[in-house]
Amino acid sequence: MSATTTRTVRRRTLRLAAAALTAAAGLTLTACSGSDAAGAKPADRADTGVAADAGSSGAGGAGSSAGAQGSDAQASSGAKADGKADAKAGTAAKKPGSAGGGSGSGVQRCHTSGLKAEFATGGDAAPDPDATGGTTTSIVLTNKGGSTCKIGGFPGVDLKSENGGERWSLARSSKKFSSITLNPGDSTDFTLNLAMTKEDKGFYQPAFAEVTPPNETTALTVEWPWGTLVDQRSATHPGTFVNPIG
Repeated sequence: MSATTTRTVRRRTLRLAAAALTAAAGLTLTACSGSDAAGAKPADRADTGVAADAGSSGAGGAGSSAGAQGSDAQASSGAKADGKADAKAGTAAKKPGSAGGGSGSGVQRCHTSGLKAEFATGGDAAPDPDATGGTTTSIVLTNKGGSTCKIGGFPGVDLKSENGGERWSLARSSKKFSSITLNPGDSTDFTLNLAMTKEDKGFYQPAFAEVTPPNETTALTVEWPWGTLVDQRSATHPGTFVNPIG
């Protein structure tokens, strides 16, 4: 009886052990497959993290490194742009020094004392007294000084009669203008539109023209070499007026 009981217990033990082994094997397989499935997601996350880190170092995968390289490219472009800007700024800073201030921003405006004014009288410079709709004459300004200067804008032009009693301050046109740099001996000019006449009534005969350079208060006086003008001193839109320099 005891021997039979012992054998039965052993059989049950073996069965239980076998069942335990089977269950353990099943649990092991389940754990492995679960680990693989769970591990796949962290692996993706880890890869993404690695790719981002590698991309920032310039050696990542195509997806992540593209963005990283794009950022690097922008930063690189920015650095190059800054470098160019610095280079340009350096060049611009050197220009006035290399030019000795001749063409830099430190060039002063042309003053009356350093200029000479005269009517252009050679060749086709003479106004046509028979022109319909007006004609022109030019006044030349020459830098007679020893340094470079800038000039631009509208000069003031006052016409004076022989006795100086009848004065005509000419109106200005609406033309645009810019500054001109004159080295010593250089010249520029501006034109006067003229409404000339041969009539003996309603005319004005200038004797002199007083030319005041832009931003100056002292005038240069030159003799009037031409004929008579239509007297439009009180006209709203006179046919005789001043154009800008250059």
